[in-house]
Amino acid sequence: MPKKVTAVLSVALLAAASLAACGDDAGKAANEITVWTEENLEDRMTVQNQIIADFTRKTGIKVKLVGVAEDQFSQVVTSAAAAGNLPDVIGALPLASIRELEANDLLDTETPGQVVDKLGKSGFSARALELDTSGGKLLAVPSDAWAQLILYRKDLFQKAGLERPDTYEALETAAAKLNTGGVAGITLAIAPKDSFTAQSFEHVALANGCQLVDNSGNVTLDSPQCVNAFAYYAKLAKDYSVKGKQDVDSTRATYFAGKAAMTIWSSFILDELAGLRNDALPSCAECRQDPEWLAKNTGVVTALKGPDGTPAQYGEIVSWAVTRDAAKDAAAQFVSYMMNEGYERWIGMAPEGKFPTRKGFADKWNKLPAGVDTKKPLADVYPAEVLDALRKSPDTFARWGIPQGQGKLVGATMGELPVPKALSQIVDGSLTPQAAAAQAKKDVETIKRGIRQ
Repeated sequence: MPKKVTAVLSVALLAAASLAACGDDAGKAANEITVWTEENLEDRMTVQNQIIADFTRKTGIKVKLVGVAEDQFSQVVTSAAAAGNLPDVIGALPLASIRELEANDLLDTETPGQVVDKLGKSGFSARALELDTSGGKLLAVPSDAWAQLILYRKDLFQKAGLERPDTYEALETAAAKLNTGGVAGITLAIAPKDSFTAQSFEHVALANGCQLVDNSGNVTLDSPQCVNAFAYYAKLAKDYSVKGKQDVDSTRATYFAGKAAMTIWSSFILDELAGLRNDALPSCAECRQDPEWLAKNTGVVTALKGPDGTPAQYGEIVSWAVTRDAAKDAAAQFVSYMMNEGYERWIGMAPEGKFPTRKGFADKWNKLPAGVDTKKPLADVYPAEVLDALRKSPDTFARWGIPQGQGKLVGATMGELPVPKALSQIVDGSLTPQAAAAQAKKDVETIKRGIRQ
């Protein structure tokens, strides 16, 4: 998923830089901590260093900030743990990484709960806290979220008298009716080697009650709910989407060109949809006169409901983790500051993909400028009801494997992508939905056996 573009560094260089920045924990002053962040783009590092400077002025605690690429995190943290040089705090960690740290006993599971209690537990998204909790312990402090969305052309829906595509039935009905005149009913990812396909499918599968594993960790991708989800997604892709192995870039390009009535994409598309990024501008005919035309004519659906499930939505909660060897008091002060005095600037780095998990920042989030080449608050582009739905969406997030304590398995499957492979084979006719579900289950079980527990 295009959560953010990450700087690519070699594992060896990144590990060396990170570990050197950590220094010797034994000799570290009590008023000095090391913080890793996966918000490692240059402009975002600048913002974080500005917040840190203010934190140091207020507390006297010095902070060494180290940017870490998300796709290299597992290897870097393993090296740091083996060398006894873990950072004190790690920021912007996705849920699977939090569970990986838990599985390897690298977390301080007392400090996050203390931070949240001090800030006020009732002021956090209950679902975000739940997804970060294991065995009654809060593993990390949820900082913000991005959401998977169904985007649809309101003008085309209104003209055709169609309902919002928030159920399997309404979505398929619209895809079938609008798949005409050079416009696809939906543009849907099906590329077998694209993690975006996996995330798009998980969004649809969760809506139908399809789970990766049960509470005992048994892989359940061959359940009736999952077989039906495989069949449904593949039918949409085969009958109503653009032909070929559509991926993260082509789905966006097709929707931006006005050549599809719907798409599934992350909330990081919202600034681009509004014409605020020069490298990803809408190209529809109407957009040439008004760069915001497509945004104004796009409806947003957060949670989807299938016939065998309840309304659900794929989304990512990112969090602040405190490590087991941290200078706990200083780490707690830092995380508290980032979630309070520094919070508006933190979520302001990319408000379209940083929905606040703290309820008291809703009004400020609405007014934060989004975009890259052009800056504008989302509230100047999207209706209040859309922003309200986005802001509340973390409360409906569901995720495969995370609540069942299988975060490492989730991470491993995103590396090998067995589900997109199975989906692609349904679409090209080489597998039935039942056979694809069985194959995906077998492949995930193989991955699970290879994970060090």
